[in-house]
Amino acid sequence: MLLATQEDALNLLKKSWPLIIDECRSVLGSELHYQAMVYHCLRQTGVPREQLGMNVKMLITKPVSLLFQELDIKKHIEYQGAFEPIPDICIFSPAVEGDWRRRKQEQTLKSLLLAIEIKASERHKGRLSCREIAFDIKKLAAQRVEAQYRGSDFLPVVLIIDTAPDLKERMTEKSLKQVQDKAKQENVGFLYVSPVSEIHRL
Repeated sequence: MLLATQEDALNLLKKSWPLIIDECRSVLGSELHYQAMVYHCLRQTGVPREQLGMNVKMLITKPVSLLFQELDIKKHIEYQGAFEPIPDICIFSPAVEGDWRRRKQEQTLKSLLLAIEIKASERHKGRLSCREIAFDIKKLAAQRVEAQYRGSDFLPVVLIIDTAPDLKERMTEKSLKQVQDKAKQENVGFLYVSPVSEIHRL
């Protein structure tokens, strides 16, 4: 079944959420591995392979969002004038035609229906911080500004896989509350799973 709208993409993500929870609680691995698991779950739930990308580079020239402008000017002067977000998981409209190579950046951004940034608790004796997750939330919000400026739109989502068995390697309640508030403030969907709880706000 082709996904034509943001609502179609969102419904498939909601449908896949129980499977994502089950899969991500079953193993311990790297953030990249969890990205692949989420990709697998979305495919299993019905997202067509021609509409589902992973680590998709989207070069945005002459950014208009304040964040991307700030990040752009930090680069060497020879490379300024563009910023390239790389969402972990992307669901596209059929217009992408199964081709989201870097050379197709305009069509890729225009075809984007939903983008997911994934963060995972994988550090030995360390935990995910509010600061790094908030930065990903801000990047998603900025990319949405860029899309809207160019006449399109997509649904941004942050997904936190906080399944470390050691409580000391999982987010604190304070940090979790802060990133939830930040996602709400930026109008970014929020998904969270730990060994004992999950949060679903889309």
